Amino acid sequence: MTYKIMLACAGGFSTSMLVTQMKKAAKKENIDVEINAVAESALNNYDDLDIILLGPQVGHIKPELEKEFSIPVRVIDQMDYGMMNGEKVLNDAMKVLKGAGKANDSSK
Repeated sequence: MTYKIMLACAGGFSTSMLVTQMKKAAKKENIDVEINAVAESALNNYDDLDIILLGPQVGHIKPELEKEFSIPVRVIDQMDYGMMNGEKVLNDAMKVLKGAGKANDSSK
């Protein structure tokens, strides 16, 4: 099963850099994921996602997105975001998915 993770920020640019780091970590850890980044205003163009990760600068829209989407919505830790720590952000997302029953232990 491929897990679909969408990152969103004000313009989609800074999260694109983080996506690259997350994809490297996923390959290294053999996690089957599809990770993309968009501007927060474009999120409503997507469905069939497993989790939405928000850049800290748009974290204030989390409550609105939680009402709109029936999937986990999380704000990326500011330190991890600033350091572009793709491995930590990916692992945090996978923990949420496991807690939501979306991922199984063999996905790691």
